[in-house]
Amino acid sequence: MSTGTRSHPLFAHVYAHLSGRMERELGRYREELVGDLPGRVLEIGAGDGMNFAHYGPATEEVVAVEPEPYLRKKAAPRAADAVPEISVVEGTAEALPFEDDSFDVVVVCLVLCSIGDLTDALDEVKRVLKPGGSLRFFEHVRSDDPNKARIQTGLDRSGIWPRLSGGCHCSCRTVSGIEQSGFEVSEIREFETRPNWLHTSPSVLGTAVPA
Repeated sequence: MSTGTRSHPLFAHVYAHLSGRMERELGRYREELVGDLPGRVLEIGAGDGMNFAHYGPATEEVVAVEPEPYLRKKAAPRAADAVPEISVVEGTAEALPFEDDSFDVVVVCLVLCSIGDLTDALDEVKRVLKPGGSLRFFEHVRSDDPNKARIQTGLDRSGIWPRLSGGCHCSCRTVSGIEQSGFEVSEIREFETRPNWLHTSPSVLGTAVPA
């Protein structure tokens, strides 16, 4: 497996343009996700670094992995302004460029939907977590509403949504995928982001530990 660049240039530019506008809605969830994390943290798929401002004083260091070159460039100034020391590095979730037992917490935020091989990625998470470490996640998921779920499935199968959104699949059963990869979900909160008619609004935020 390669740790090299994964480029979606059109999506990267659109995402970076929209992320600031979405922060009013998503900022409170980002704060809940990372605000009290202890020790050394790995953030996978950090994008343009919108989580960085929400890390609190308990976090000693953040290593942020992002495969898209444009988003790494956009993330750099946010890393420089953050409270903890943050380094932004190239890499992919399926082949993390770190030693075993390196991190107290691994963070994924709106990223598992676009990973090519979820099992490989979560195996890598387990590998780099220290004993007693945890996975913290904020992800959009398949809706419990059958009508919305059908729309999500249709968008994914059409190929249109994944092509426009950097490989995102909006009908993912993310929580069951985490559990099937050898994690125990120790806490979880389900909600819908606004506007709640969007196919990406059904969301979960929680913590999982290797079983």
